[in-house]
Amino acid sequence: MTDATPQPLNNTLTLTISNDLGGLRLDVALQRMLPEHSRSRLQTWIKEGLVTVDKLPSTSKTKVWGGEQVVVQVQAKPENYAYVAEDIPLDIVFEDDHIIIINKPAGMVVHPAAGNWSGTLLNALLFHAPELKDVPRAGIVHRLDKDTSGILVVAKTLAAQTNLVRQLQARTVKREYRAIVWGQLWRNGVVDQAIGRDPRSRTKMALNRMGKPAITRYEILERFSVQTYLRCNLETGRTHQIRVHMQSLKAPIVGDPVYGFRGIIPIRVMTQTLRDEVSQFNRQALHAIKLGLMHPATNEFMEWQIELADDMKALLEAMRHEDPRNDDEEEFEFSSEPYLSDEDYEDDEDFDDDDDLELEDEE
Repeated sequence: MTDATPQPLNNTLTLTISNDLGGLRLDVALQRMLPEHSRSRLQTWIKEGLVTVDKLPSTSKTKVWGGEQVVVQVQAKPENYAYVAEDIPLDIVFEDDHIIIINKPAGMVVHPAAGNWSGTLLNALLFHAPELKDVPRAGIVHRLDKDTSGILVVAKTLAAQTNLVRQLQARTVKREYRAIVWGQLWRNGVVDQAIGRDPRSRTKMALNRMGKPAITRYEILERFSVQTYLRCNLETGRTHQIRVHMQSLKAPIVGDPVYGFRGIIPIRVMTQTLRDEVSQFNRQALHAIKLGLMHPATNEFMEWQIELADDMKALLEAMRHEDPRNDDEEEFEFSSEPYLSDEDYEDDEDFDDDDDLELEDEE
């Protein structure tokens, strides 16, 4: 037991290290005195200079001996700001009293989660339409991955949200994507393979016979020397669906850091222009381009289509100007080894277990 009692002062705690904690590291001693805060959080505060010992900055490894006065500037947990309105511009395609159709840029997270508690679409929606604070998840009914761009719908009322969720469950919402993949696909097709958590990595998805049904239809729009431009239509909305299904065809999406393949870039069969475009393309080449649904209030079918994202347009133009391949050039073959990446996709278990929300779109 310690004889120190925290004394709150605004957002600051003043503590006295008790003698029974003598000889411990500063971070360990603080964690015992402030069990409501994790050790890693306390270490972060110490590193950021938010903790002083006898009015001097310190390090986590500093030993305390008892009697020192420690001042801790307590910082609110980032998740406390998850549902705070933020003035973030939105590209609104359509809006009425019931729904908002948004063109989400690549790089924006849809829903707050570990590592992304602010700057999300949800934060932007709460600023744009404050009344969404009364709608679960600020009206979000489906998601696009952080680095997938394109169109999605948000409900403005609880009734509209319920209606849209039911449409997603009934698989009547029409969703069309554009994707640029590695390799040459020669026929249109359908991938009908269940998807579930990858047993070797909880932050990834994989083909899994025990997973949820997943169906992706794909159509070849243009074929190039080492890439193919596809139209993809979803019949289901599983996490990373298109990305996993394209990987299963050994035609992973260009730029995908998670579901690509090792040694995938065929440098010798690309022009310098295309090499430059590929090297600068730092996200999966996947864009939600069209959305169709029954309006939740009028029961009228409505459909929206947006332009292809600018970075994908530039990549396509570079592919179209690709020099014709010579017959004696080496054939491009895929490696069977998986690409390993340090990038983790946000792992939102509450979404995965919630049958009312279709997890979607990008995939």
